[in-house]
Amino acid sequence: MPMIQRKRCACYCRKSVEEGLEQEFNSLDAQREACEMYISSQKSNGWVCLPEHYDDGGFSGGNMNRPALQKLMADCEAGLVDIIVVYKIDRLSRSICDFADLTKKFDEWGVQFVSVTQDINTSTSSGRMMLNILITFAQYEREVIAERIRDKMSASRRKGMWVGGPVIMGYRVVDKKLVVYEPEAEIIRKIFRRFTEVQSPKLIAQELNNIGIKNKQGKLWNTQIIYRILNNHTYIGEVKCADVYCNGEQEAIVSKSVWERTQKILAANNPVSDRSRNQSIIAPLKGILRCGHCGCAMMPTYGRRGNKTYYYYICRNDTLAGNSECPVHQIPAGDVEEIVRAQLRKMLSEPGFVAQFAERTGMKAKDILDTFQTDFWNAISPGEMNRLVTLLIEKAVVWEDHLELEMKTSGIKPLMEELKYGNR
Repeated sequence: MPMIQRKRCACYCRKSVEEGLEQEFNSLDAQREACEMYISSQKSNGWVCLPEHYDDGGFSGGNMNRPALQKLMADCEAGLVDIIVVYKIDRLSRSICDFADLTKKFDEWGVQFVSVTQDINTSTSSGRMMLNILITFAQYEREVIAERIRDKMSASRRKGMWVGGPVIMGYRVVDKKLVVYEPEAEIIRKIFRRFTEVQSPKLIAQELNNIGIKNKQGKLWNTQIIYRILNNHTYIGEVKCADVYCNGEQEAIVSKSVWERTQKILAANNPVSDRSRNQSIIAPLKGILRCGHCGCAMMPTYGRRGNKTYYYYICRNDTLAGNSECPVHQIPAGDVEEIVRAQLRKMLSEPGFVAQFAERTGMKAKDILDTFQTDFWNAISPGEMNRLVTLLIEKAVVWEDHLELEMKTSGIKPLMEELKYGNR
């Protein structure tokens, strides 16, 4: 009686999504059980099931980047496998090109391929023909499914629904919907609020890192992360569908007024925009400028005339009184901001003043003078100049005929360290 040749069989199983894999008996187990039963039915032909499990859970059949498949191919090339058994051919691949490469390698290695539910055996010519026909339909089905998913996601976005993906800071997912997560949402509001004051993502990132606040991934902040947050429409309750923004289901974290103010500042600081737009930085003296006659804060406001917008600072006491009793009343924003910038530059270039300033801060006057040379002032952008004002000026008091500045000694050291670090 002729001796039956032993054929080592490997069961390959795949499931596209991870959902359900935590169950005691899942889809991968069901596939393997069917393959093992088929191998047992071929026991008379010498088929033996290998104990190794080649299972890819949560991997698409549209590419070859699957760990269990790569392990299976390595074992086939090493001569450890004679027959590959799958539940259906699309478990191995849904791509015609990938499948053609696989079958070519199987032929080189002398490995057969068998589908349990489709009665395909690549050892016969008819089996190879059926295999090519079925894999063509498998790829067609994959492409149709992908189109349906894209259409469904687009329709969901148009309705303002969240369709999955990484959850941004400020939100978490509850019942497949984005809901505001207040501890993170307050950080987002702080970022937007701070940007309207200092107009520097770099400074905001440093401030957050200095007080130990981490980003969504638990890492340090940088300017790119801050910019992404400042440009993310999700924070005003919108979702993007193609090139259009629609109203989303999620609650807004940032108000529309703060958002619009932020976008104006970003546009004004954009290096590709023209110089005239770069000058239109919004309200850098908010919280700094005060009325010399009544001591009240000068609040930023604006007015429109035709297609132009004019920015002002108005005395808060005068606004509350509803009359024009305050002699300062309101002043053009551009004029007072330019005066403050020029005065700050003059003070930091004056050796006598810098010597007094250095003595109060414990720094060397020469270091301060060397830092704020002409090249520094020529290179600084309007946004960085306004941030400098915020860091170094404690108070700017405006009178009818003059302006007084009070310097902030605590701001010079971190600024000097930042400039030194940034020039490395």
